[in-house]
Amino acid sequence: MQGTILVTGGAGFIGSSLVRTLLHGTEARVVNVDALTYAGNPDSVAEVALHPRYRFERVDICDGPALRRLFTEYEPRAVMHLAAESHVDRSIDGPGDFIRTNVVGTFTLLEEARRFWSALRGEARDAFRFLHVSTDEVFGSLGAEGFFTEETAYAPNSPYSASKAGSDHLVRAWHHTYGLPTLTTNCSNNYGPRQFPEKLIPLMVLNALAGRPLPVYGRGENVRDWLFVEDHADALVAVLGGGRPGETYAIGGRNEMTNLEVVRAVCRLVDEMAPDPAIGPREGLIRFVEDRPGHDLRYAIDASRVRAELGWSPRETFETGLRKTVAWYLENRPWWERILSGAYRGERLGLGSAA
Repeated sequence: MQGTILVTGGAGFIGSSLVRTLLHGTEARVVNVDALTYAGNPDSVAEVALHPRYRFERVDICDGPALRRLFTEYEPRAVMHLAAESHVDRSIDGPGDFIRTNVVGTFTLLEEARRFWSALRGEARDAFRFLHVSTDEVFGSLGAEGFFTEETAYAPNSPYSASKAGSDHLVRAWHHTYGLPTLTTNCSNNYGPRQFPEKLIPLMVLNALAGRPLPVYGRGENVRDWLFVEDHADALVAVLGGGRPGETYAIGGRNEMTNLEVVRAVCRLVDEMAPDPAIGPREGLIRFVEDRPGHDLRYAIDASRVRAELGWSPRETFETGLRKTVAWYLENRPWWERILSGAYRGERLGLGSAA
């Protein structure tokens, strides 16, 4: 893979993994476009900051003129769009930011990409791609059986998932109306190194290390399909390189776990890797708390299309990926200590208190 790729949200969790994957595994030049909001962390791309094929641009995707400058200056062959507000609990407390970034920002980026692509000619026009990275949460809640596929009807139940559903529909419309060569992916829950500690797994790791309570929503029965972030980045590169314009691709790890099972697995690993007699077995820290409003019961993805058409499959099982994840947090204390020294301290979000 060659040419220049604009990666929006490249200082975030999945975006930074994608940036590293592109730089280490392809010949592409990578322009990281990130507004550096609370979850955008320059530390996550520090190891590639001096790479000769890497550039960083602090730009908000709602800023059309700034985006136009980037398209003019860098002349990308592709856009990989990951910039988004992504935490369900935050969307319950403050949905406006999610509408602005996920809907208005995606619209603005689509328009500037269309403006740029429309002026291209020949091979450059044929090769251009706009890859939009979305979530399985747009499909709503599954029952005890079955899987989400590329044909599943949308039924978003949270402000976050509704905003992502809106952005997915915009991308589809810009392909069918204007011919923009778009690709869309819908992925399951990601986990791995460098994830902002408001999400389940890093929050549990850090609380367990500190001997703090481990809050589990409801009875911990909600089921998610877990995908190691580096496997996801590999899948995105595969979709960009071989996906068919106008198509969507569901990406999942086939690792269904209840939230309680995940938390117990974290406890066992932290006990093994960082035993603390003063704390004792970390499972004793688990506390069941009030469930969040509208909490979907189960998500699971059938990723057979991306496997069959593009030859992708995850390399990590949940067990191997979680072990790598816990080890990374234990070995990279300065990374998360800088986050926790700021505004976010691991407090409960998502009770709608802002309303």
